[in-house]
Amino acid sequence: MDLASTPLGVSTEPQKTDGNRDATRCKIGVILPFIVDQMGGFALGLGRILGVGLCSSLAVRSFAVAATSKDMAESNANNVYAFTVKNNKGEDVSLEQYRGKVLLIVNVASLCGLTDTNYKELAELDNQFRDAGLRILAFPCNQFGGQEPGNNEEIVCTRNKYKGNFELFDKIDVNGSNAHPLYKYLKSAQSGWFGNAIKWNFTKFLVNKEGIPVERHAPTTPPSKLVPEIKKLLEQ
Repeated sequence: MDLASTPLGVSTEPQKTDGNRDATRCKIGVILPFIVDQMGGFALGLGRILGVGLCSSLAVRSFAVAATSKDMAESNANNVYAFTVKNNKGEDVSLEQYRGKVLLIVNVASLCGLTDTNYKELAELDNQFRDAGLRILAFPCNQFGGQEPGNNEEIVCTRNKYKGNFELFDKIDVNGSNAHPLYKYLKSAQSGWFGNAIKWNFTKFLVNKEGIPVERHAPTTPPSKLVPEIKKLLEQ
């Protein structure tokens, strides 16, 4: 028999019994999920013909479609609600839940010279304006001088030291190829001096009730200096 002309997935052994046929299908069912990425729709069609591997094929393709859709939504974002982040327990959090709130988004660090002032004043802002609709979203980052080396539990302890109750999320990168998509969007929406890159710990973004970043403030700007802008956004 000419093997080159043999259709993919068709056994060259004589199919004498149902047992042989089932064994062949079983083998194909095992390998089929692994070729889905390479052969796409053809692999799915083959699975339908043979009656095996459908669940695995569909699961792989559904996951790929969902991931692609999420990436496209984030790359085409016109507000922060398109993004999903992880909280400090590793759970997904859609920023859609903050729709209608004024947001102060800040990258934090526990061992920075700016930590004391910023954590203290962020806690004060949260206490003062939470009921009015302000939400502070703090993202630990270890990219600046290695000043956020701790795990999430240790970072929570730092916040609690200042009697803070604002939202702390999972540690992320804010610059470079591994920067979180949220921060890529924030930097493109509100550029800084000498380029879009985050310069240091405690860079601050103010986001209005429509989820649009409207202001960017330097690490050295104390949170208390943002009170007039926060009041304006809350009144809008």
